[in-house]
Amino acid sequence: MPPSPKAGEVLVKIHAAGVNDWDLGLLYGKPVFMRLFIGLFRPKIAIIGCEIAGVVEQIGSEVTQFKPGDKVHGDLSDSHFGGYTKLVSVRHDALSHMSSNLSFAQAVAIPHAGLLALQGLRDIAELS
Repeated sequence: MPPSPKAGEVLVKIHAAGVNDWDLGLLYGKPVFMRLFIGLFRPKIAIIGCEIAGVVEQIGSEVTQFKPGDKVHGDLSDSHFGGYTKLVSVRHDALSHMSSNLSFAQAVAIPHAGLLALQGLRDIAELS
């Protein structure tokens, strides 16, 4: 049975999911001190997956900026993760509308990995 969006949530059918440092940290429990927060022997989070791109299936009450059929992408790290599945119900503020010139595979890299790469280029390589 698919999840049902609560007030302020959006149900997204996932077309692409990214793999990044958050997901690997949750999966392997590293750095080790993080296990105090994410689970000592295995992750407390049942379904990992931070970055998603997909299509809105349903919206919960109080959601006004999305409608069924909208193409979206987002970072679920502040919204309980859950991107490695077919459908996920997520807070509306974790999502953005996809640019029409991007594929799902391209859009999924923007929310977390893309910004992490930009920070590295700007802050470490000192590119402007």
